[in-house]
Amino acid sequence: MLTKTILALAISGLFAAASSIPAFAQDANAAAATAHKLDVELNALAPSQKGCMMTFVAQNDMATAISKISFELAFFNDKNAVDRIIVLDFRDLPLGKKRVRQFDMPGVKCETVSRIIINDTPVCDGPAAGECKAALTTRSQTSVPFEG
Repeated sequence: MLTKTILALAISGLFAAASSIPAFAQDANAAAATAHKLDVELNALAPSQKGCMMTFVAQNDMATAISKISFELAFFNDKNAVDRIIVLDFRDLPLGKKRVRQFDMPGVKCETVSRIIINDTPVCDGPAAGECKAALTTRSQTSVPFEG
């Protein structure tokens, strides 16, 4: 009787342990996915003498430093049509450090920008090819959606 009880407890313990394995795997996968990311935030849009001053905050949490990176951005107007596509040079992005980059966009009226999309990362020196685009996460602190 005691042997059956011990056996039953051991089996139920194995089932409990086995049922928690997917949760551990999900936690490990989530940690791996967030561990190597390139975070770019649209922080502000402000009218300027030339057009629209755009402020971005970027943080490199990838495995390697980025010595030079640029983003190809598509700007949509108030009619939801692509107004222009431009490549912005974000220069270097050291590991684990936030960098603020500002770009004065001539001829762009901030109030007509309805959405910004990062199409590509044409230059990304440091990580292997394709890693910058794959690790990209975007967000916006403004009312203008910013997508990667």
